Amino acid sequence: MRDLEYAYLKTRIKQLTGVDLDSYRERQMRRRLTSFISRTSAPSVVAYCRMVESDKAMLEDLRSFLTIKVSEFFRDPLPFEQLKTEILPQLLMDRPRLNIWSTGCSVGGEPYSIAIILDKLTPFTKHRILATDIDTISLEKAKAGGPYRSNEVRNVPTQILREYFDIFEDSYRIKERIRQKVDFRRHDLLRDPFEGGFDLIVCRNVTIYFTEEAKMRLNQQFCQSLSPGGILFVGGTEAIARARELGLTTLGHCFYRKQPAETVMKTLPFDEDRAVKAMNVRR
Repeated sequence: MRDLEYAYLKTRIKQLTGVDLDSYRERQMRRRLTSFISRTSAPSVVAYCRMVESDKAMLEDLRSFLTIKVSEFFRDPLPFEQLKTEILPQLLMDRPRLNIWSTGCSVGGEPYSIAIILDKLTPFTKHRILATDIDTISLEKAKAGGPYRSNEVRNVPTQILREYFDIFEDSYRIKERIRQKVDFRRHDLLRDPFEGGFDLIVCRNVTIYFTEEAKMRLNQQFCQSLSPGGILFVGGTEAIARARELGLTTLGHCFYRKQPAETVMKTLPFDEDRAVKAMNVRR
């Protein structure tokens, strides 16, 4: 795909879907889109955009392609085990009712996994679990609690499957009482404002195609949205560069804790000119 074609495609995609590709890594996204469009009957990028504009099914296919759909219950068992045995129990010691945000939740495997863990840890406590995604079709499946295929629940222990899922011949659906514990909403991480006061924010395998600038901006916003001592849970390949500058302390491979405000102030570099000016103002 030539430069002018990609520039045109980025503009049309933003107009048609609201997705801003300027925040995505160009090389990877250009390669993926070239392959995606080549599988259609469109003879050119311009022709493809015209087809998408007039065909709702093609538009949904494009929107689905642009959003990552990989979602499993208890995906990556080791960090979920740490979440269950260390992170959540520590949070519950200081705050009995948790405010949790699962971003890029896709079809709901992640927030429902957290709801199941909390149901085991604190069965009589009502926590708040907000789950968001940019794709409305994925959110509809999430709200309905499925149906999920066997590969989506492959990390779920048999006893948990029996206790928390309605099991059919070739699919699984999360039980109604767990569905009621999660509030699903549409949210665009790159465009929409963030809430605050979260004890746990989960953003896993969402930013892998984002530019470094977009990742840094998001991590800054996540840090601002966390309560002091709150935890940010990221994917195994999404380690946060310069975490201390953001006010985050590393807790193992995938977890970061927001430092208290006074701790962050102590780690900031000393600015002599600013200090002199401040002294002059006080005088």
